[in-house]
Amino acid sequence: MSYDVSAVRAQFPALSSGTAHFDGPGGTQTPASVVAAIGEAMSRPLSNRGSTLPGEVNADGIVREFRQAMADLLGADPGGIVFGRSATQLTYDFSRTLARTWEPGDEVVVSRLDHDANIRPWVQAAERVGAVVRWADFDPATGELPPEAVGAQLTGRTRLVAVTGASNLIGTRPDIPAVARLAHAAGALLYVDGVHLTAHAAVDLERLGADFLVCSPYKFFGPHHGVLAARPELLGTLRPDKLAPSTDAVPERFELGTLPYELMAGTRAAVDFIAELGTVAAGLAGRRERLLSAYAAIGSHETALRESIEKGVRDLRGVTVRSRAAERTPTLLLTFEGRDATEAYRALARSGVHAPAGSFYALEASRHLGLGESGGLRVGLSAYNDADDMERLLAGLADFLG
Repeated sequence: MSYDVSAVRAQFPALSSGTAHFDGPGGTQTPASVVAAIGEAMSRPLSNRGSTLPGEVNADGIVREFRQAMADLLGADPGGIVFGRSATQLTYDFSRTLARTWEPGDEVVVSRLDHDANIRPWVQAAERVGAVVRWADFDPATGELPPEAVGAQLTGRTRLVAVTGASNLIGTRPDIPAVARLAHAAGALLYVDGVHLTAHAAVDLERLGADFLVCSPYKFFGPHHGVLAARPELLGTLRPDKLAPSTDAVPERFELGTLPYELMAGTRAAVDFIAELGTVAAGLAGRRERLLSAYAAIGSHETALRESIEKGVRDLRGVTVRSRAAERTPTLLLTFEGRDATEAYRALARSGVHAPAGSFYALEASRHLGLGESGGLRVGLSAYNDADDMERLLAGLADFLG
């Protein structure tokens, strides 16, 4: 079976607008099955979780299905799946909780490659307790963040390393398993921002060596919220702030208030949607195996389009591609000689092509590339992009550059 992008596109009602979407790193469009799952959850009886009345049973089933689906997606234990309003909120919550165990002079390592959501919470938590922040720099010429750049910042006082699984600005995919080995050898925990990575690659929490990993379902066809995955036994050692009557069970102790069951139902449907894009039939394998097959198919499709765009951009004068790492997602950051990237964004928008401009909260990365706070034009591919989208993008860029 080959990857049928036309069949994929047919499942996204928003694509009927005619816009060529290259804004996936900021949030993908939503397939009809996810919309339907959200509506179904809200149409059936729904109450606080329990085991007696239909509404209670429905709510409890939605939560259990959500945790299992995300565990299958991330190669994790469903007992370690935590719901959050966003990846940023989860990281702030966990930074405050973990910082309670730090002392003055302890150290935290962050990376300049990261989205600010995996930098500022740790910097601010460290400041509050008198811990030291150490910075791992990526190579602006290549976009690479080698493990040794992180390792050079580790000492016997390092308590936590925070690093991205993939840069949302330039697509770089650091060698997370190698970083994990270095962090753990130093006695530190590893917190991985998997928001951009999970949209494009199969994730396995144990293989990565991550102690914590956060992601955002709206980056892979689901609703707007965040998810954290960790080992249940590790979560059991942490004492977050919570209400006195709230359960102390893991992972519920980290989830504040009544859960939005409809969003959880939508996320389960998004995971199932991805699983259906592989070449393994549903009756022949479990969801995890089908997800691995799907990510392989999606990856081949996205990589082929990325390479075609890169080839087309090379023929355009005055364009610099800032995405250069050997291992990277299908995400390109472009800058233009003598022209502001925002001009390119607006020119493309007039032709129905959505490729946004900015630094996209990867402020440290943009500055380290010498782009200040302005950044560049980000071209982010997703599973539903096709050759026509690519041709419209390249034609729009050619017209913009004259």
